[in-house]
Amino acid sequence: MHRLPSILLAAAVLAGCATDKMRSKETILDQTLHSYGATIRWGDVSQALSFIDPKVLAEHPPSQLDLERFKQVRITGYSEQPIVPVGEDEVRQVVQIELANVNTQSVRSIVDRQVWKYDEAAKRWWLTTGLPDIARHE
Repeated sequence: MHRLPSILLAAAVLAGCATDKMRSKETILDQTLHSYGATIRWGDVSQALSFIDPKVLAEHPPSQLDLERFKQVRITGYSEQPIVPVGEDEVRQVVQIELANVNTQSVRSIVDRQVWKYDEAAKRWWLTTGLPDIARHE
């Protein structure tokens, strides 16, 4: 009879740990997406590179031309759609980015389809789709 409260307490503690783990991962995701969005809004491409999965960055580094293109635009809008979980450690998000060419003042919009994956060892989310392709016209 005395074992039942102990078992219930242990189950509650384990459930709480699982909930804290998920909450922590979700909190890290929210903070990461917020920081990345702010970084892109400010046009800080060098800082934005730090959000990209190091393996992806090593395999597909942005060209010098790609990096120079960011100097030719000013981000005037960054509108996120809600994240879509794809698995336990992967989410997708679609973001519409408004750009103004600093030389011509022409304004256009691109859609950035982001895939974020959670790295359990590093306890962080990595962007696996690279920087937004601002050369693309939609």
